[in-house]
Amino acid sequence: MRWENLREATTTVEQTALFDHTPPPARGTGRAGLQTAGPGPVQAGQDGEPVAIEVRARSIINRVPGDSPLFRWSVNPYRGCSHACVYCFARRTHEYLDLDSGRDFDTRIVVKVNAGERLRTELARPSWRGEHIAMGTNTDPYQRAEGRYRLMPQIIAALRDAANPFSILTKGTLVLRDLDLLEQAARVTEVGMAVSVGSVDETVWRTVEPGTPGPRARLDVVRRLAKRGLECSVLMAPILPGLTDSAEQIEETVAAIAEAGAARVTPIVLHLRPGAREWYRAWLAREHPRLLPLYRKLYARGSYTPDSYQRIVTTAVREIADRHGLNRPGPARRNRALRNPAEPPGDHRPEQLALGFPGQGPP
Repeated sequence: MRWENLREATTTVEQTALFDHTPPPARGTGRAGLQTAGPGPVQAGQDGEPVAIEVRARSIINRVPGDSPLFRWSVNPYRGCSHACVYCFARRTHEYLDLDSGRDFDTRIVVKVNAGERLRTELARPSWRGEHIAMGTNTDPYQRAEGRYRLMPQIIAALRDAANPFSILTKGTLVLRDLDLLEQAARVTEVGMAVSVGSVDETVWRTVEPGTPGPRARLDVVRRLAKRGLECSVLMAPILPGLTDSAEQIEETVAAIAEAGAARVTPIVLHLRPGAREWYRAWLAREHPRLLPLYRKLYARGSYTPDSYQRIVTTAVREIADRHGLNRPGPARRNRALRNPAEPPGDHRPEQLALGFPGQGPP
C-alpha cells in the first residue's frame, strides 16, 4: 500500500484489538469490529476482518480539486469508510493507495492519527486565510473508527479556537457525542450541519448502506441538533432509480425529514462514477437484477442520469418539501444575506451541489 512509510508502529497488544470486549452486533448497525493492521505491508484484495491502518499525515487541510462553487478546502481524517455504502462515489480514491475500490474501501480504513495536531498547526500559519472547511464530503468523519480514535473532538476544538467556519455532513449518530463542542464552535463562527438520508425505506437501507445507522436514527440526530439550537439540513441522497424514487417513498421520506425538524432538504439523484459504478452494478445484479435494463438506459451516457429524470425527481421533492414547510430561510440565513446585500436573489448553481452549508446561499 502507498503511504507505508507514514504508518504508525503497531506492536503492542493494546494497539492490536480495538474492540476486544464488544461482541459483533447485527449487520446494518454500523458497529462491526475493527482491528489495527499488523506490522507487515497491507495487501490489496484480501479477505478478512476490517482493519484500521494508522498513519501520520503530513498535511490535513486539502484543496478541493477543480473550481467548486461550494468550498475550496476540506479535512478528511479517514480514508475508506466502514459505512460500506455500495454507491459511494469516493470508492475510487482507495485505488490511489494501491487498494481496491470494493471490499478494501469498506474494510481497510486509513486513520490519520495526528489529524487534530496537524490542523492546529495549519490553521495557525500566517498564509491561512480562515476559509470555510468542509468535512464529510469524501468519507464520513463519524464512521465506526471514530468511536475509537476520537479525532473529531480534536478537529472541532481546533476550528473553534481559531474561529474558523466549517461544515459537517454525516450519516453517523456518533456526532451527538460532540454536541457541546459544536455548540461552543457555533458561538464564535459559522457551523453548518447536515445529515444524509436518502430514504426511510429500511429494507433498502439494510442492503445498500449496511454499515450505517438506520435512517430513523439519523433523523433523530437532526431532531437533537435542532433542540440544541444547531440548525441542521438533510441531504436526501442518493435517490435510487427504481428503488427509492416513487412518489409514495419520496412523500414518506420528506415528511419524516420535516417532522425531525430539519431546516431544509436537498435532493440528489444517484450518480455512478468509475469505481463506484462497477461495485454498485455488481450489487444491483445480485439484489435487483430486474432493474439492470433501467440502469443501462439511465446511465448510458455516463455517471449521471438524464436532466429530464433529475428534474422530475428534484421537483417532486421540492414541492413536497414546500408543503411541509421546509427550505424556508431561517434567521441565520437572513443574517448572511444582510451581510452580503449585493448578492442577487436566488441561486443558479446546479441543484445537486446546494447542500445548505454556511456561505452557500439558499438551496
